[in-house]
Amino acid sequence: MKVSYQWLSQYVDVNGYTADELAEKLTRSGIEVDIVEKRNKGVEKVFVGFVKTREKHPDADKLSVCTVDVGQGEDLQIVCGAKNVAAGQKVPVAIVSAKLPDGLVIKRAKLRGVESQGMICSAKELGLNDKLLPKEIQEGILVLPEDTPIGESVLDVLAINDEVLDFDLTPNRSDCLSMLGAAYEIAAILGRPVQLPDAEQGLNKKGAAGQASNHISVEITAKEQCSHYAARYIENVKIGPSPLWMQNRLMAAGVRPINNIVDITNFVMLEYGQPLHAFDADKLANGHIDVRMAKPGEKIVTLDGVERELEPHMLLITDGTKPVALAGVMGGENSEVTDGTVRILLESAKFDGGTVRKTSRQLGLRSEASLRFEKEVNPEAVIPALNRAASLMAEYAGGTVASGIVEAVTKENKAVQIELSVSRINQYLGTELTAEQVGAIFERLHFAVEAQGEAFTVHVPSRRGDITRAVDLIEEVARLYGYDNIPTTLMSGVTTPGALTKEQVVRRLVRNVLTGSGLHEAITYSFTHPDQIAEFPGAYPEAKPITLSMPMSEERSTLRTSLIPHLLEVAAYNRNRNTDDVQVFEIGKAFITDEESLTKLPEERLMLAALITGKRHETHWTGKAGDVDFYDLKGVFESVVSYLGLQGIGYKAAQPEGFHPGRTAHITLQTAEGEQVIGTIGQLHPSLQQKKDLADTYVLEVEFSALAEQASGRITHKLLPRYPSIGRDIAVVVNRDVQVGDLMAKVREVAGSLLESIQVFDIYTGERLGADKKSVALALVYRTPERTLTDEEVSELHAKVVEALEQTFEAELRK
Repeated sequence: MKVSYQWLSQYVDVNGYTADELAEKLTRSGIEVDIVEKRNKGVEKVFVGFVKTREKHPDADKLSVCTVDVGQGEDLQIVCGAKNVAAGQKVPVAIVSAKLPDGLVIKRAKLRGVESQGMICSAKELGLNDKLLPKEIQEGILVLPEDTPIGESVLDVLAINDEVLDFDLTPNRSDCLSMLGAAYEIAAILGRPVQLPDAEQGLNKKGAAGQASNHISVEITAKEQCSHYAARYIENVKIGPSPLWMQNRLMAAGVRPINNIVDITNFVMLEYGQPLHAFDADKLANGHIDVRMAKPGEKIVTLDGVERELEPHMLLITDGTKPVALAGVMGGENSEVTDGTVRILLESAKFDGGTVRKTSRQLGLRSEASLRFEKEVNPEAVIPALNRAASLMAEYAGGTVASGIVEAVTKENKAVQIELSVSRINQYLGTELTAEQVGAIFERLHFAVEAQGEAFTVHVPSRRGDITRAVDLIEEVARLYGYDNIPTTLMSGVTTPGALTKEQVVRRLVRNVLTGSGLHEAITYSFTHPDQIAEFPGAYPEAKPITLSMPMSEERSTLRTSLIPHLLEVAAYNRNRNTDDVQVFEIGKAFITDEESLTKLPEERLMLAALITGKRHETHWTGKAGDVDFYDLKGVFESVVSYLGLQGIGYKAAQPEGFHPGRTAHITLQTAEGEQVIGTIGQLHPSLQQKKDLADTYVLEVEFSALAEQASGRITHKLLPRYPSIGRDIAVVVNRDVQVGDLMAKVREVAGSLLESIQVFDIYTGERLGADKKSVALALVYRTPERTLTDEEVSELHAKVVEALEQTFEAELRK
């Protein structure tokens, strides 16, 4: 909200305070002022001049030689290049020695041999925002109204000496979206009265319009969405420019003047915070207004010339036969006020804020009016704003206002009454305020109060819709007493030391391990496209997709059941920008349900997902950078497992949808309840890699909660071995379908505590072994921390290991 200092002074006495000082006081009391903008950008000695004559320059087709009276006794000769300069105009003239923005000083000059004694200025040259003016004025000099006094300072005529306070309002302070609301706030801070405008001045003008009810009628069908609709009828209006003082006020607030009728509705909206709309009454069927909800498929062409298809949740203003406006958002082109308009139906209403907000957002029509309706307007300002606008139209548009107001009311405004005590205020604020001090603050706020000792009954005016509870009044007392005056006190009571949950601790540890392993953390949307779930169902292929009722776009219309599709988007995004080596992870939630139509909330499962693709490391002269493979990702995951102190992690070959059928494994976890699958690790299916235009890509997805539950978080240490080890290698030929992990598990089972480590160092398949055979070579290390092992006992134990492999897997020693 832009608040003009000069305009504000019409309602409250601000003498003794500069705009900057007011901004400081407002900010300290809770209304933040972003900036104080000076409208005068450095203009001096610019006066209103009258162009007596205009002649063509003798040596330049595009220049004019003008004789201008600036009220200083002697006419000036000025050479002007504007196309729109003409004799008989009132224009701003910068005389010799005048200053303009950017430090420009006007001097006597000769243009193509003709002396020029000043400069006729455009709005832009005066530092004004010319975008708020009509296009024809933007491209030429600024033409002032005919009744502007010659010789008057342009600083006063155009209110350039004004300053504008730019309020950065929080959503609850919608009362300050008006000049009167700002005046009440300033008055409360300064302890001064508010001077309200005479809303009904000029309404007693005699005319032949008669009673308004003879010309117009009002009906509210949508009673929940519109609680009050009021209208006045005005005849004999003459469309033209609004007075210059009003245009100055509007431009200071950042609103472009259009014509007297539209400018008056905008002026009153800024003054009272109550949006208004003027209809051409002759374009309404029988002068009737019906406020109702839209019908399916109904359409309206709005004032911006766009045809819009409406939905049943949108509130309309109709004339009983056709829509004429989107309530609170924008008027219709079929009822627009034009130069030929002579009769006006003036609207002032209280529309439901949620309905207006939903309509304006869906149609992309955000306006000053919808902004105010969305935050709920003051219901007691509907009639005063209506009368104020009608009075101004009578004065500045020559209108004859019909007697009476035609209105419909579906809901009475309930007055807010709050009981509060001084002791409660002091208890909250830690102050020692007296009843007299508190009463004085409520008086400054213009709140009606009934006092009984230290108890108050406060009647909150409807303009302050943000005050509904006692704590809101306590906040008002704190603001006006001064936050700086509230003493600092230590907290009392029982304190509880903060601590991280186990899941939070594990999450931080996992994040540190993965980033330390070279992966970057990604944070992606929880919403996805249904096709992505279909092509990569992830860990929960049986889960039903959950569609959003109001998605932001089709690309984000469904809750994800897997994190991997979004990591693939990350990889594709980077590859499209010549970054082929991508290593990322994400810890986030997947949303799982088995219901086609939800009857309960879906289960939110916290997942860990990771993706690697491209080179293992950057190319270096010491060697080639190989491509990443399955074991790079498996190694990263096993680092996580090691740091978490997890036991019982295993891998089993699997062929889930979306993964490579021969390079994928389920991740298993051995718990007290048995072995359970907690995730999947493997290469992306080649067809999906090709579709995403990716090189070989490896991904894993695991249930994070399973890791967190089983994580011990303890780091164990071992003493360096005191006794030597004995190594034995073994190569056995087994069927191809035998899992190497099963072989290793059997070796550990038989060797027991004497086996220190086991490592696969070769797997061979070839014609010499047969099509269905493979050779697996294992390196075993035996050691005990208690003594030195002998060759005899190791050989005996090793023989048992070989025998167990032969009996269990029909293994044969490779010769």
